Amino acid sequence: MKNLIDVQKKLLPDLLETMRKRYNVLNVVRIHEPIGRRSLASTLNMTERVLRSEVSFLKDQGLLSIQTAGMSLTTEGHDILVELSEMMKELSGLHVLESELKEMLNLSEVIVVPGDSDQDTWVKNDMGKAAADRLVRQLSAKNIIAVTGGTTLASVAEMMSPIQKGQQLLFVPARGGLGEKVENQANTICSTMAQKANGEYRLLHLPDQLSKETYLSLMAEPGVKEVMELIRSAGIVLHGIGDAKTMAERRNSNPSLLEKLDEEKAVAEAFGYYFNQQGEVVHRVRTIGLQLDELQNSDFIMAVAGGSSKSDAIAAFMKHGPKKVLITDEGAARKLLGRS
Repeated sequence: MKNLIDVQKKLLPDLLETMRKRYNVLNVVRIHEPIGRRSLASTLNMTERVLRSEVSFLKDQGLLSIQTAGMSLTTEGHDILVELSEMMKELSGLHVLESELKEMLNLSEVIVVPGDSDQDTWVKNDMGKAAADRLVRQLSAKNIIAVTGGTTLASVAEMMSPIQKGQQLLFVPARGGLGEKVENQANTICSTMAQKANGEYRLLHLPDQLSKETYLSLMAEPGVKEVMELIRSAGIVLHGIGDAKTMAERRNSNPSLLEKLDEEKAVAEAFGYYFNQQGEVVHRVRTIGLQLDELQNSDFIMAVAGGSSKSDAIAAFMKHGPKKVLITDEGAARKLLGRS
């Protein structure tokens, strides 16, 4: 396939660009279906005039269905999109990025989706779909799945679909809440995943940050202890990777901590730990939830993080602690490899 694509790039460059454009249209429709033309144009950063001709072509080819509620993919449209996905990875050189990132970060697996979620919001949903699909391939007969919060993990939850019968799924939040938007909290993401996947869930109704006295008191509560035992026994962990400054501000951290993180050159946050560029822990928040050293007990750990602005955070976290699978986007991958 690579030789054919190289020939096409030289002889028919416009054809390949048209394929990429139409692939993006189909892909975004798949993520948001049903979706109206105006919303689709906005999501793709495309004028309605240009989009109208593309939609008309795809409809005439039997790939799109247009109803009052909006556009959706036909069965043939879904099939074509699946067939195109591997070709688009070849066209964008994503397989090469995956291979080089896997070696650079010493990971067992890397999946890179096209685009940069810093620039196009739909790319985050594409990462969510890739993560949800990868999770399905990992499931066994009985599963306890711990998930963290954040906008990227919320996208994973939205992309979940019903799991086949015979697989027991129990979703648990990996930590308490940050006091942020409820839709981005671990509890909400955990319950959404469970409902979409036909699984069960348990919640942890506790704040993310606690004083030492409150922390010790709550950890002794039977209900908290029971949920914590489930969290620590999770065989699968899904988590995001945050920018240090952004996460500290979301936690309403005091000025002295913000100054400390700046002095220590913190660039990443995960599980309540802040890391510098060398992957060293420079600060730890006292939280009720999964701790960094407890990740060693899990069989499968998947990080989902993208956007070129997250490259430093991804690199820093991946230098520390257990690491298995990374789902990211082209923007972050290229910057990590120095190709942006």
